[in-house]
Amino acid sequence: MALVTLIEDDLPIQKGVTRALEQRGHVVHAYGLPLAALTEITAEPPDVVILDLGLPEVDGLDLLKMLRAVRDVPVIVASARDDDRDIVAALDLGADDYVVKPFSAEQLDARIRAVMRRSGAGSGGASRAVTIGELAIDPAKREATLAGEPLELNRKEFDILAYLASRHGEVVSKRDLWRDVWHQPYRGTDKTIDVHLSWLRRKLGESSSAPRYLRTVRGVGVRLCAPEE
Repeated sequence: MALVTLIEDDLPIQKGVTRALEQRGHVVHAYGLPLAALTEITAEPPDVVILDLGLPEVDGLDLLKMLRAVRDVPVIVASARDDDRDIVAALDLGADDYVVKPFSAEQLDARIRAVMRRSGAGSGGASRAVTIGELAIDPAKREATLAGEPLELNRKEFDILAYLASRHGEVVSKRDLWRDVWHQPYRGTDKTIDVHLSWLRRKLGESSSAPRYLRTVRGVGVRLCAPEE
């Protein structure tokens, strides 16, 4: 399952792709206006973006350039443009894959799984499955369960959890998270990490005042450990 942002202004195609992906277990946020989609992606990155090129307001290649300036999120271009120059331009601008319309739902679903596998392999988290108490994390499959129940995590929440699991028991600083999960220099006053940790705690059934797996070490960072530890 992936959280997918679909940027497609052709309403019948948008509805058809959304329906097909939802039937395959994905959660789809669809947008017809690219700048609205960019605002949402900047605030809360999805697991993967599916991007049409022929868009109102701004061309898809320009939007891809803008997106790459603010977020490192897998992007699959899905366009009727089949000219080599457009394909090469999209890939050079940072697209992870390019599929030409018309395409089948099965093909698009397979491409989503492929780019997610590649993005998972390149993250800062562990590459092997880890079990901590009742929490199980499998970075290769990008799956996490708690007491046997799947955790519905967005891409960045999973990346944080996998990274903390790779350093099980260690105190991890915000500087570490910025460097190894966001791949950006440390920004001391930015609350992005705090917000994501808050969302992650909520999905783990805990809070900062009543922690179970995520323990804050004041002034230092956070560590992931089993409740009994």
